Amino acid sequence: MQEIIGSRIVDVVRRAPEWGRRELETKDAPARERAEETTALMIAEALRHVDLTARAIG
Repeated sequence: MQEIIGSRIVDVVRRAPEWGRRELETKDAPARERAEETTALMIAEALRHVDLTARAIG
């Protein structure tokens, strides 16, 4: 299960839009916070799918 979770997180980071990658590095606090929130939501959604899949299988 840990491998699946790690794999999903890596997939999310790889798919992150370019604007989000740039804004994660910016010194502009509102832009960085927006990118952090977007990334967190993308990871949460990916983990939700892992949980739903695990429940369906198990």
